[in-house]
Amino acid sequence: MQRHVYPKVKEFKKRYFFTIAWRIKAHSKVIDLHLNEGEYIKYAFAAQKNDSQLDIFTTYVVALSNKRILLGQKRLFWGYFFTAITPDMFNDLKVEMGLIWGSVKIDTIKEVVVLSNIQKKALPEIETSITEYMMKEKRKYLQKKRPKGVKGGKNNI
Repeated sequence: MQRHVYPKVKEFKKRYFFTIAWRIKAHSKVIDLHLNEGEYIKYAFAAQKNDSQLDIFTTYVVALSNKRILLGQKRLFWGYFFTAITPDMFNDLKVEMGLIWGSVKIDTIKEVVVLSNIQKKALPEIETSITEYMMKEKRKYLQKKRPKGVKGGKNNI
């Protein structure tokens, strides 16, 4: 299996070393396992998937591919957790910054995904990457859904 995610997460951890993340190589393999044909990784980072600054044992790797947002966690003994967020399920993004760490909240149709214990210097980069990616993908998605013959105006996404 080729490693597409781990080098990008490793690069993120080198730049933002105060971000709390464990076993990123194992978590990255989960996402590599679920990459579809023709799908590639644009950006990846690691964070805790919870809303508590004290819970540091729920590391997830988050990757933005050219088609969706992927979240993966390898369980300690057997199995794993995997979540995919497609552009049509994405609603909003919220960034919160504390004294040392910050969090990113991804609001989807079903749930709010909270990614915490991220070094505060990394928050603008993560926000920009996710927002720009999702806006671009939502435009593509809405253009596919638009009936033929209907032209979008300047105010349409």
